[in-house]
Amino acid sequence: MSFIQTLSGKQFHYTNATVDDIEIEDIATALSHICRFTGHLPEFYSVAQHSVLCSQLVPAEFAFEALMHDAAEAYCQDIPAPLKALLPDYQRIETFVDGLIRFKYELPLTQSAVVKYADLTMLVTERRDLDIDDGTKWPVLEGIPASDIIQIVPLRPGQAFGLFMTRFNELMEIRTCTSI
Repeated sequence: MSFIQTLSGKQFHYTNATVDDIEIEDIATALSHICRFTGHLPEFYSVAQHSVLCSQLVPAEFAFEALMHDAAEAYCQDIPAPLKALLPDYQRIETFVDGLIRFKYELPLTQSAVVKYADLTMLVTERRDLDIDDGTKWPVLEGIPASDIIQIVPLRPGQAFGLFMTRFNELMEIRTCTSI
């Protein structure tokens, strides 16, 4: 079996998925139930909440891309970077799924530098606010400060789902109005 069944009832086939298989409610549901840091946190903190916070750190024209930057994880899961580097087949599939999502939502083909920086800023901020900074140096975070405008208070999955969908709808409305 090379597919998963999503909450909306769709069969998502990893080898031949199409943009029609992508549903925002499936993305929001899954991301709101996936815990950051592979669950190694004192309390649950979702990828959905992380994504919303990323979208608040960037200039308005990058907010939608930042919200959706981890959307492929709804279908592929959140795998920690050190493990992901050892899994070239996973990386290929994740890249394919990310490409479908980027195409469906008219996002740039590759992640914008400003979104990547916001993602790293969130990582530093998460280490600070979620009590997981033990002083170990992470080279990827060298010179990147924590956000001074965000203080993370983890939400339950249902709350994170609502926050994600509200932000998605708000940003889609803005995109619709500016493209007319």
